[in-house]
Amino acid sequence: MKPADSPFQHLVRKLRQMEIRILKAVDAQLQGDFHSVFKGTGLEFDDVRLYQYGDEVRAIDWAVSSKGHGTFVKTYKEEREQQVLLLLDVSASQQVGAAARRKIDVGREICGVLALAAARQDAQLGILAFSDQKELYLAPGKGIRHAYSLIKRLFELTPRSRHTAVAGGIKQALGLLKRRTIVLLISDFIDAEYERELTMLARKHDLIVLQLLDQREREFPPLGIIPLHDQESGRTVWVNTSSAAFRARYRATYEQNREQIGQICRRHRTEYLSIATDTDFVPQLVHLFRRRNQRGGRG
Repeated sequence: MKPADSPFQHLVRKLRQMEIRILKAVDAQLQGDFHSVFKGTGLEFDDVRLYQYGDEVRAIDWAVSSKGHGTFVKTYKEEREQQVLLLLDVSASQQVGAAARRKIDVGREICGVLALAAARQDAQLGILAFSDQKELYLAPGKGIRHAYSLIKRLFELTPRSRHTAVAGGIKQALGLLKRRTIVLLISDFIDAEYERELTMLARKHDLIVLQLLDQREREFPPLGIIPLHDQESGRTVWVNTSSAAFRARYRATYEQNREQIGQICRRHRTEYLSIATDTDFVPQLVHLFRRRNQRGGRG
């Protein structure tokens, strides 16, 4: 009799099925012209050659040209080895959602699928999971064993802190990344004062922002006067969830939070996608990668 799968084997099989759905769907929609989920826009310095008529002045390498052997221009090549970093918020607000479909569950599944896709495409992929401190860091690596290790460590992670610091997580990533990288920032963005750091990340790297949302944060059920527990502060307050004022305030906070990150991303021409916990995220990722491919990466 065939032995039952371990929880880890079951998880990997589930993620592989999602990955296959993504790759098949993207292939079909692009008529076989799909090169990589992780298609980037990065160019890296290759060499210098003598200036030719028609070359752009801004391509001149003044340091080399100043040596007196002629005017030289820099030449570039497309980055052959793409590097990817998953930047995942694992603070307590990510615990919101139905059983097995919390924001953190969806975030982990997205990371797992992308880790498997990166292994298939020979891309270097790492992860930095953060709360208001570094919770897990795995440097970018290649291959299926690296992908399995990343998935296992991420799904076994129990964060030490309950608090959020999106700006702090971005700062940690900026300190770790030494070359241009595709960064997928995955968070609910229930935080403030992170625009400066997000702007720096968008300027230096190829940034994709994925915002995780849950229906409970948009429409709170009218349950009367009940105690509400704040996951991050640990405080419990009694509120009248049936009152029109509470419901309007609750919905406004949700909409403001969503609009804020959307505006920031539009301002910096950063790819943005909101993913609700009660939806299938695979078609949304397919659309995102297809759009990036058609735009030649960032746009």
